[in-house]
Amino acid sequence: MAAAAAAARGSVWEIQQRDVEAAGLADADAGAFVAALRSAAAVATGGPDAAWEAVAAGVLRPEHPHALHQLVYYSVYAGWDRAARGPPPYWFPSQIDTKQTNLGRLMEAHGPRLLGSSYKDPVSSFHLFHKFSVEHQEVYWSMVLKEISIKFQQEPKSILDTSDKSRKGGTWLQGAVLNIAECCLLPWPSQNRTDDSTAIVWRDEGLDNHPVNRMSLKELRNQVITVATALDTMFQKGDRIAIDMPMTCNAVIIYLAIVLGGFVVVSIADSFAPQEIGTRMSVSKAKAIFTQDFIIRGGKKVPLYSRVVQGTSSKAVAIPATGGFLGVSLRNGDMSWKDFLSCAAGRSSIYPTVYQPSDALTNILFSSGTTGEPKAIPWSQLSPIRCTCDTWAHLDIQPQDIFCWPTNLGWVMGPILLYSCFLSGATLALYHGSPLGRGFCKFVQDAGVTILGSVPSLVKSWKAGNFTEGLHWTKIRVLSTTGEASDIDDDLWLSSRASYKPIIECCGGTELASSYIQGSLLRSQAFGAFSGASMSTGFVILDEQGTPYPDDVPCAGEVGLFPLYFGATDRLLNADNNKVYFDGMPIYNGRQLRRHGDIIQRTVGGYYIVQGRADDTMNLGGIKVDPPISNVFNSLLSPLNFMKLNKYCSSYKQTSSVEIERICNRADEALLETAAVSIKPAGGGPEQLAILAVLKDRSPPCDANVLKSKFQRAIQKNLNPLFKVSYVKIVPEFPRTASNKLLRRVLRDQLSKELSNRSKL
Repeated sequence: MAAAAAAARGSVWEIQQRDVEAAGLADADAGAFVAALRSAAAVATGGPDAAWEAVAAGVLRPEHPHALHQLVYYSVYAGWDRAARGPPPYWFPSQIDTKQTNLGRLMEAHGPRLLGSSYKDPVSSFHLFHKFSVEHQEVYWSMVLKEISIKFQQEPKSILDTSDKSRKGGTWLQGAVLNIAECCLLPWPSQNRTDDSTAIVWRDEGLDNHPVNRMSLKELRNQVITVATALDTMFQKGDRIAIDMPMTCNAVIIYLAIVLGGFVVVSIADSFAPQEIGTRMSVSKAKAIFTQDFIIRGGKKVPLYSRVVQGTSSKAVAIPATGGFLGVSLRNGDMSWKDFLSCAAGRSSIYPTVYQPSDALTNILFSSGTTGEPKAIPWSQLSPIRCTCDTWAHLDIQPQDIFCWPTNLGWVMGPILLYSCFLSGATLALYHGSPLGRGFCKFVQDAGVTILGSVPSLVKSWKAGNFTEGLHWTKIRVLSTTGEASDIDDDLWLSSRASYKPIIECCGGTELASSYIQGSLLRSQAFGAFSGASMSTGFVILDEQGTPYPDDVPCAGEVGLFPLYFGATDRLLNADNNKVYFDGMPIYNGRQLRRHGDIIQRTVGGYYIVQGRADDTMNLGGIKVDPPISNVFNSLLSPLNFMKLNKYCSSYKQTSSVEIERICNRADEALLETAAVSIKPAGGGPEQLAILAVLKDRSPPCDANVLKSKFQRAIQKNLNPLFKVSYVKIVPEFPRTASNKLLRRVLRDQLSKELSNRSKL
C-alpha cells in the first residue's frame, strides 16, 4: 500500500506549472494550483484512488478547464493496473452520508434483524443486503412499498405467488386494487407533500432569462381531472389513446388523465415518421391521438401534426406548441386542445377514479427497434411501482429533490421519470425545447435541479459547445445516464461540472420497466461502468454453451436474468412473450432464465460493462467484434498526450465496435462522433470495416479519404494492426431510436444497399 501511495503521489508530482498553464489555467493561478495539488496528494493515505479522492474533493473545481481535469485524472491513474484491479473509481461513498440515503436508512433500520451479526453498515454490508433482496423478494418488496406513495383500495393478498407455473415471472401483488395515477396526485404526509407542494417546474425555450414556471400538486390534480372528464365524454373505459408530442406539462397531464380515467396510454415518440406512427397506432388499436401542431427545437418549428395525420386516420387532438392558437388547419373530425377541454365545462370537479387490479393494462410502449421490428410492450400498474422503487434505491430520489431528464413519453424513460417524481414526492423539471444547447443547461441551474439524467450524446453536445461555462450546477447531487455507450472522457467532463458527483449508469429495458444493472450510492463508481445488479435482481453470465460462469468471477457472455422479476412484462401485443424471453434459455436453480439479449462483462472488482446485443456483432478478419459499452482508455488520450497513458491503456485489449468509434472520434478535431459497422462485399468474402462520421457544427469541410487514413493509423496504433478501414462516409447525422440509441443496423443496411447499387452500376 505504501508503494502504491508513493506511486500516486509521484505521478501527481510530475505535473509541473507549465503543464497546468498548457491545460488552460491562467499563469497567475497555476502555481497555487500545483501547490494545492501536491499538498492534497501528500496527505492521501493509500493508492491512486485515495489520491484522486483527495484531489477531486479539494483541488479541482467545475470552472477549471476540462484539459486540466484530464491532466490530473489521467496522471493520477497512469499507473493503475486495470487487469489486476478493474476499472479505476472516481467517486467513493461516505460512511456517514450513506446512512442518510434511502437505501442506507432502510438497511440501518432492518439490516441487523435481517442479516444478524453479519450486518455492519450500509457500505460494507451492501452486497449482503442485495443478495438478501434477491433471495427474499417478498420481504424486500414489503419494506420498499411502504417508502413510496402507493394507496391500495384493496391490499394485496401476497407480495409474490409462484404457484402458477405457467407464469414464469410469478404473480405479484395478487388481489391488489388501485389507480397508480391517483397515487401520483394525492398529498402524502410522510413525504411532506401537500396540495401547495411544487409538482412541476418548467421553462419554454427562448425564455431562458425568465423565471421558471411552477405548478402545485393541487393545480396538477385539477388539470388532470379536467382532461379525464373530457375523455369520458368521448371514449369508453379501456380505450387506448396515444400521445405523440414532446414531454411538456400538457403531455404529463394527458398521460395521468388517461390512466386516472381507466383508459390506456399508447406511447409514441415525437421523432417518428408517419409510417412508424401508423404502425404503432395499428398494433395498439388506438382510438385517438394527442399531438402538437409543431415541435419547437433550437428555435425551429418542426411539423408534427402533419406527420400524425399522414400516419393515422384516428381522431387527433392538436395542442398549440406556443400561444393559444394552432398554427395548422385541422382535418375533419380532429379537435383543437381548447375545444377538447370545453367538453369538461360544467361537470363536477370531483372525479370518479377508476380502480383496477394491479396487473391491469395502463400503458403500451414500444421497444427501441435496434435489432428488428419494435415489440408492443404492455405496462401494468406494477411497472410504475418497479421503476419508482429502483429510482428510490439507486438514484436516491427524495421528496426535496428536483429531477430532470430530457426524454419523451414514447421512450421508457418518460414514464419512469414521471412516476419516479410523483410517487416519491419529488418535483418534475421539464424544459420545453431542445436539450442540446445552453438554454437547457441554464434551466438546470435556474430550476435548482438536484438529480440530472442524460444520454451520452447529450453530454457530448454540452461538452463540445462548452454550454455550462459560467453556470453553476452546484445543487446537483446525483447524475445518471442510460441509452447508449458512455464515453469515459465525456463522463469525466460531466461529473466535474457538478464537483464530481456520482454518475449512476443504468441499463435495462422497456419490458423490465427499469434497469437490471445500475450504479449505487453505496458503492464506489467508475466511469462508464455499472457497479452491480439492481435491487432484487439476480442474473448469471452464460458462456457460449449456455453454462453459467461462477459468481464473482471476471468473465463475459450473454446475461440470463432470474425470472422472478417484479414489474417485468408477462405479455406482448404483437409477439409471443415466452418465445421472445424464455424459449431456449437454460434452467438455473430450478427455473428457466429470462432472456434479455445483452452481452456483458464482469470485471475484476465486480463492475459490469455492457458489450452490446447478442444479435449485433461484426467479424473482421476472423476477429469477432461486439458493440460494447466498454471502458477503453486507449481511446481517451487527452490533448496533452502523456506517454505514461500508454502503459495505463495497455492492460485492456478487448475489441469492440464502440472501442473502434472511441479511437476514431479522436482522430480529427472536426469529428463529433463516428459509427463503426461491418459490410459484406457484393461479391462475397470477409466482412469489411466501414466508418461513418458526423462533423461538428461550423467545422471546416473534411475529405473522406483523409479521414480514412487517419482512422487507419489510429486503429492500427491503438487497437489492432490487422483491422483495415475499407470505407469512410461523412453523413449529416446518425439514425437513432426514440431513446437516442444509435441504429447501427440501419446504418449497415443503408450502406450495404448504397454499395450494392454502385457495384451494379
